Amino acid sequence: MTHAPTAATPFPLPSPTAQAERLIELGVHEIAGLDAAALRAFAKEAEDAGEQDSLLTVHPDLAPASALAPLLQREDKAGFVVVDMHDVDEFAPLDGITVPDGPLHLLSAVDRGDDMANWTPDEALPALTERGRTPLLLTEGIHWVLQQPAVLERNQCFMTIGSRLRKANGTLDARTPAIWISNGTGRDGRERRDAPKVGWCWAGNRHTWLGFGSAAGRA
Repeated sequence: MTHAPTAATPFPLPSPTAQAERLIELGVHEIAGLDAAALRAFAKEAEDAGEQDSLLTVHPDLAPASALAPLLQREDKAGFVVVDMHDVDEFAPLDGITVPDGPLHLLSAVDRGDDMANWTPDEALPALTERGRTPLLLTEGIHWVLQQPAVLERNQCFMTIGSRLRKANGTLDARTPAIWISNGTGRDGRERRDAPKVGWCWAGNRHTWLGFGSAAGRA
């Protein structure tokens, strides 16, 4: 399988200060127990440092996926977590992924990984490592969609394989998180058709419509 460089995804982000205002508008700072002024100050410092195209995110321990997913919106439909992922907040960073200790961090050069569509997560992880990129955590992927909803498109969505669930025996659960658009079938319910959906795929399965979200780094 060819490991071609990941092309830049054409979804420019708002400025860090605009992202901060978006998170405050959604109440993410309250979910995380953060002062709005501190969030604005962090964003302003990032912007002054030239981090114009970086994604501003809250540490997953402070703003878990279960709290962030309902804030997603698409065609007036709120986001949701699939019913068989009740343990969504137990998905944690893979070994080897370092998340900054502070309440806020930046992701540089975020990409949807369209060129890796139809790869399995098991194939994509070492390929991303070889490219010098880090897979997105589930909460980071949700932050990206909160700031730039257009990254979710019909037949072009993404997995967030930086988050995995580790079993009591130390092995990894076979599920890998992903964010895509509901078709309103099965247990999703017809009323959720076209809503943003946090779900999962098997680590060994391929999906033509799912790339692999990644970043150049975290700071």
